[in-house]
Amino acid sequence: MGRNVGVRNRLGPMTGDRIFRFSISCSSFLMIFILFAIFATLSYFSFPAIKKVGLSVLLRKTWNPHAGEFGILPFIVGTLLTSFLAISLTIPLSLSIALVLSEYLRDSKIATFLKGGIELLAGIPSVVYGLWGLTYLVPVVREVAILLNKTPYGVGVLTSVLVLVVMIVPYLVSIATEVMALVPSDLKEAAYSLGATRYETIRHVILPYSKAGIIAGIILSFGRAMGETMAVTMLIGNSNHIPRDLFGPANTMASVIANEFQESTGITFSFLVLIGLVLLCITFLVNILGNAILKKTGIVREREVSCL
Repeated sequence: MGRNVGVRNRLGPMTGDRIFRFSISCSSFLMIFILFAIFATLSYFSFPAIKKVGLSVLLRKTWNPHAGEFGILPFIVGTLLTSFLAISLTIPLSLSIALVLSEYLRDSKIATFLKGGIELLAGIPSVVYGLWGLTYLVPVVREVAILLNKTPYGVGVLTSVLVLVVMIVPYLVSIATEVMALVPSDLKEAAYSLGATRYETIRHVILPYSKAGIIAGIILSFGRAMGETMAVTMLIGNSNHIPRDLFGPANTMASVIANEFQESTGITFSFLVLIGLVLLCITFLVNILGNAILKKTGIVREREVSCL
């Protein structure tokens, strides 16, 4: 006993805290270093492409490596179009499921079963979603296109959007459910005691209090949709043109890299790396915008809660 006390006195009472602080600081700086290393590597290998055509490659519409034409605007449009459509459909669906799980079926066995099923959806590999889409969604979308007098490709923007919705719903549902469950019961009971209905409590208490967490989940889901590769590659049609409608084929930045990177050489390789760099920058800008929105909504939420 005395020996242990002596060792502790020689090491000092704060040695353990200092070691722990040093270890977590090293982990944080390591992540930052890896991020900058990725950015530097992509910048280095994409420099020949930037040197050849400059930033005008972002506005060019033609991608034909065999003819020496490199334009990545169709891929940027395809990425943003599929991601925005997917997140637009995901938000109302996910919030509805989260409200059911956190408020209406909070302590029931059905809620436990539904949560397990949603978590299972998040763990399914993307290639399985792609195969499911080819088997079941493509014929359905083809029939709808025929009814609307559209070219019945089957594969295209709409098909990939529907699969993306199924893939990213579990992420937003999980985050929204946890955030809504953290709303203090005192606030909800105060609203009920003032005569508020359940709908009014959800609208004026639960959703405002959970706004910051929900937005964080939306940002995470949007990033997941932008970076999805395998399922989108199998279902989007892989056309190097800007899509004319939702039923037409297209390409995203991730899908064109997956399709052509293995066989690319020379300047084509550099342009594909440049596409990856652009995707990284867009993701970075989305995160910055999301953090700004989070700070603003955090202030708004504090004011709303103080008023309650």
